[in-house]
Amino acid sequence: MITNQLDENRIRQRISDIRNRIEIAAKKAGRSADQINLMAVTKNVLPEYVNIAIGEGVRLLGENRAQELISKHDFYNLDGVDIHFIGHLQRNKVKKIIDKVSMIESVDSEHLAEEISRCCLKIGRKMPILLEVNVGNEKTKSGFAVDEIFEAARIVSKMPGVEIKGLMAIPPKENVLHHFKKIWDIYIDISLKNIDNISMDFLSMGMSADFEQAIAYGANIVRIGGLIFKDM
Repeated sequence: MITNQLDENRIRQRISDIRNRIEIAAKKAGRSADQINLMAVTKNVLPEYVNIAIGEGVRLLGENRAQELISKHDFYNLDGVDIHFIGHLQRNKVKKIIDKVSMIESVDSEHLAEEISRCCLKIGRKMPILLEVNVGNEKTKSGFAVDEIFEAARIVSKMPGVEIKGLMAIPPKENVLHHFKKIWDIYIDISLKNIDNISMDFLSMGMSADFEQAIAYGANIVRIGGLIFKDM
C-alpha cells in the first residue's frame, strides 16, 4: 500500500488540473466536458497509484500490454470502472484478455478482428471495438491505412462477435491538427454510410501532449498517462 501522502495528493491535483483543461477545451469547441471521456493510461503504473485515480472518479482505464493487464487486473478497484485495451494486441493473446476488458480500441487488422470475433463467440459475448487508423501511414505504427479503412469497416462489420463503435488513432506529432481533421473526416464519412453493426459513438485520439487539440477535432476519448502518473 502507498503511504506517501504527497504522491496521493499529486495524482489528485493532476487529475483536477486535467479536468479543468478538458472543460476549457470543450467550451472553446462548443462542446460539453461531459461528452469527453478521460482515460487514465496505466502502462508501467502500479495498481496502488491507479486506484488513487479511480478514487478521484476516473472511470476509464487504458491498458497497453496483455501480460501487464493480466498481472494487475485483480488488484484494481474496478467497481463502476471500464478497461479498454489500447496497445498492439497479438492474436494469440486475445483469449486471455477478452473477459477483462469492455472494449478493444486498437483493432489494426481484419485478422485481429476475426480472432476477437471467434473468441467472443466461444464465450457468448460481443466485443465493442474501435478500428485503429494509421492516419500518417507511418511504418513504425500499426493500423489501417487511410485508403483501406472504409473497406475494412465493411468487412469487419460482418463479423458476428464484434461491434464497431468508432475509430482510434495516434497521429504523427508533426502537423497534428491536419491529421486530427483527417481522422474526424473519416469518422464522419463512415457515420454517414449507415452500415449495419457500426455505430460511430467514439473517437479516441489525443494524449498528454495534444488532448486539447484533439477535443477541438471531435475526440470524445482522450488517453492520458504521463500527465497523471509521471514520476509515480
